[in-house]
Amino acid sequence: MTDWLEILATPLPVARAIEFVSATTAGGIAIFLGTTRDDANEKGQPLAALDYEAYADLASRQLTELAHDARQRWPILKLAVLHRTGRVALGEPSVLIAVSTPHRAEAFEACRWLIDTLKADLAVWKKEIWSDGTGTWVDPHAHI
Repeated sequence: MTDWLEILATPLPVARAIEFVSATTAGGIAIFLGTTRDDANEKGQPLAALDYEAYADLASRQLTELAHDARQRWPILKLAVLHRTGRVALGEPSVLIAVSTPHRAEAFEACRWLIDTLKADLAVWKKEIWSDGTGTWVDPHAHI
């Protein structure tokens, strides 16, 4: 297996993903972790967590298409694309992209393209949970 594509309701296995994409023929491995940052809303309320929901069947198909499209563009040896669902606390990763290629530039380019495309298209929705317990759904196309 050369692709690990999964929507998970548990913390992302970062070390396992890095091990998964490692290969003796890889000259570069690029890894992106999208983490929940400490933030505040316009009222100054601190962010407590993020909640993610996914249309799992559609998201799984989209991940497969994303991996296929990336492989058409770059000589990817192995890749992992993992996304959390449920509550993600401050500092925890909600998305992981890991790519190995023969050369570093290709790994960086593929990793960047994968996260940018995933953010724009994946059937996963994010809700910011504020310290007072209220929530705000996030526009998936904001901050791309």
